[in-house]
Amino acid sequence: MTITVIKVDELVAHPAKDQLHGVDYCLNSNPSWPEAIILGFQHYLVMLGTTVIISTTVVPLMGGGNVEKAQVVQSLLFASGMNTLLQTFFGTRLPVVIGGSFRFILPALTVAFSNRYSIYINPRDRFHRTMRGIQGALLIASLLPAILGFLGIWRIVVRFLSPLSAVPLVTLVGLGLYQQGFPLLAQCVEVGLPELIILILLSQYIPHVWKSSRFDRYAILFSVALVWAYASLLTAAGAYKNKSPSTQFSCRVDRSGLIGGASWIRFPYPFQWGRPTVNASDVLIMSAAAFVALVESTGTFIAASRYGSATPAPPSVLSRGAAWLGVAMFLDGLWGTASGSTASVENAGLLALTRVGSRRVVQISAIFMLLFSVVGKFGAVVASIPLPIFGAIYCVLFGYMSSAGLGLLQFCNLNSYRTKFILGISLFMGLSVPQYFNNYVVTTGRGPVNTPSFWFNNMLLVVFTSPATVAFIIALFLDSTLGRNHSSTRKDSGRHWWGKFRHFDDDPRSAEFYSLPYGLSKYFPSI
Repeated sequence: MTITVIKVDELVAHPAKDQLHGVDYCLNSNPSWPEAIILGFQHYLVMLGTTVIISTTVVPLMGGGNVEKAQVVQSLLFASGMNTLLQTFFGTRLPVVIGGSFRFILPALTVAFSNRYSIYINPRDRFHRTMRGIQGALLIASLLPAILGFLGIWRIVVRFLSPLSAVPLVTLVGLGLYQQGFPLLAQCVEVGLPELIILILLSQYIPHVWKSSRFDRYAILFSVALVWAYASLLTAAGAYKNKSPSTQFSCRVDRSGLIGGASWIRFPYPFQWGRPTVNASDVLIMSAAAFVALVESTGTFIAASRYGSATPAPPSVLSRGAAWLGVAMFLDGLWGTASGSTASVENAGLLALTRVGSRRVVQISAIFMLLFSVVGKFGAVVASIPLPIFGAIYCVLFGYMSSAGLGLLQFCNLNSYRTKFILGISLFMGLSVPQYFNNYVVTTGRGPVNTPSFWFNNMLLVVFTSPATVAFIIALFLDSTLGRNHSSTRKDSGRHWWGKFRHFDDDPRSAEFYSLPYGLSKYFPSI
């Protein structure tokens, strides 16, 4: 008699996988040096869009002109390069870029619009005074993620995370940035839409037709080069000569002001704007943004581990990443970047687009950040790419980030009403609550919370305009309290899948992917 042994996985159409398959280069494997350098430049190009958007939004309202805007871009690039190297060497060790965060725009503008700076008539003087106020607030606010990380407090928090509660967090980290996608593209449709179409063709269709090509890996470089040249031709032909100023700023390649404002060689240095000043209310608002950046970075770390074909990051590793994120914000305060740091969502999406999760590639991108932050003119040329092109790129990369969260559903029981309730309410409220807060600000000029404490109102505004943070709080609370003692709760939430990764030494793959270099892991047992 013949006995046939059938594996359980063979009975499942798409069995759950601890590591994502189909990745060309995982976390610890590296492409050739020429290919790694090109891919590193592509990561630099992707993060550049957020850097320019933050500077373009904040600096003019602080009183700065094109020169100050170029200097802030250079400072933010320099700090991002340092922070990316620190995170990839000593933090999570994941292939994540640490760059500027949109969540710090509101705290920065709160400082800029403060009455204590309205007495300065000279715009340049007001810019310097405002920047010092932002620096002081950032320096102290950076203590929050640093303390949570280095003391192991964040490790305790994320131990409550299951695949079920991580789905809303990771998904809304991507979806929550929808305003930087098609709305940014639509500011100049004749430039942004071709970029989106060409990017999709090169990354998704061409590889199936021309199987030996590498267009999918370099799709962003090729598409940006083509559309940027096309936009230059439109500008030279005078297509926008009689258009409105906003259209010219979005579509023309010579309206950013960065090339004229940037110096040839300039080394950003600490306290370049003067001695920081501290205001208690600014610190509290900035601390709220630091907490939001920490939550969203945690979601990005989870996605990056997935797209790097690594195992789920243990809580101790996520806490280590939080600690070095605090260090990153401290360096932002020292250098005066006008923004705090977060793990870059668009670069995590780029890992999926290229299927290259190599740590070395991201470290090379950090070298490009440091290089072009010093050689200002050359960096400004690349930074002058029209923003609608970046909006088109974000439509794809933020989408990849969202799908990383949806991919965690494979570990959950989707036939459970408990699972459906937690997923449904956290995703819906994560989108609905920030929309309510944003609409209230647009119609009334202030947040819906209107207490005598201005700082308290803005703290809540910062927290509850972040979809990922709202979803994280709701999902974590419900998953930790709803039916906790029921026998099926652990499996419904997928906790049994992540159980072996709760402690650093439980699975040998954790040490393979996340161990610190030079044997430093043994010196951080509490993180």
